[in-house]
Amino acid sequence: MNPGDSALDVAAKRLETALHVLEQRLSRRLKEAGAEVGGLFDQDRANLAAELDAARARERELEEAGAQASVALGRAIQEIRAALNGQAPAQEG
Repeated sequence: MNPGDSALDVAAKRLETALHVLEQRLSRRLKEAGAEVGGLFDQDRANLAAELDAARARERELEEAGAQASVALGRAIQEIRAALNGQAPAQEG
């Protein structure tokens, strides 16, 4: 403060200082909020990736089970046909 400053000048300087402090605080809070949101996004992304991996593993298990069921069904059909035709079922090696 200078000795020749009027009350209005002093008030304007105080307001300017207060605005500067407010801008700094706001900037810091925005950075913190952005970091939190980014962290949540990273966490959601990691969870989704883990769920996708689990779903793909389950898909492979189901495909394998389906293939095994298909083979078993094929054998059962051969046995039924052989029984209907009075033949012994063909043995697979």
